[in-house]
Amino acid sequence: MSPVRAARREALRGVVPLPVRRLLLHELRAGASLGRWALRRPPHGVGAVDHAAPYTGPQTAMMYGLLFVSLIETVGLAVLIPWPAVHRLVLVLDVYGVLLVLAMHAACVTRPHVVHPDGTLRIRYGALFDLTVPPDAVASVRVERRYPEGRLVSLSEDGVLDLVVGSQTTVTVELARPLTFHRPLGARARARVIRFHADDPRALVAAMTGAEPGAPRPPPPPLTGAAALIHETPPATTGGAP
Repeated sequence: MSPVRAARREALRGVVPLPVRRLLLHELRAGASLGRWALRRPPHGVGAVDHAAPYTGPQTAMMYGLLFVSLIETVGLAVLIPWPAVHRLVLVLDVYGVLLVLAMHAACVTRPHVVHPDGTLRIRYGALFDLTVPPDAVASVRVERRYPEGRLVSLSEDGVLDLVVGSQTTVTVELARPLTFHRPLGARARARVIRFHADDPRALVAAMTGAEPGAPRPPPPPLTGAAALIHETPPATTGGAP
């Protein structure tokens, strides 16, 4: 990066707060994802030998429902508002809202979780959240359906990070060491356990451990270094941090 460009970036950081920069970056990436989705381009950041794990299943109906409500609102306000200037302003805001809903869903579709051949796990939620977990940081990974309460990204006092989709998570990753991550608005935090949703959690766990989906599971090896174990826990009926 040239000194002039670096100086401009530093000046921008000094003027625009971090949460505002993160929101602007999210909207730019979401808009690019909408174009990728419309043009049927391959998923972002997924190579030919990588395992892509979608996670939009529990929220798809909700997103399309929200889109339908937004369209009804746009038509209704166009009929009810008699003032042309106000009508044009509201129309622009409504159209922007519809496009934003589409872009957010497109970002989730085109930015799935990714497991690389070396065991590196990339956990994402659209353009809002992106965390790379190296294989040597994984102590164990298992299929575990939970229903935590709270926001999209929540961190308990004991370092359990929940990335919730449709009020549920299906994969739990216990870390060999705490990892630093960025919240959607830029704040930094550290997690020792990560729980997130994947539409097919068994396939994701199998990709991380190098096993074939449905294959018999060998006895788990002892935990040494970056060993990864497969555990399967019955569905939990209550959420929250353990």
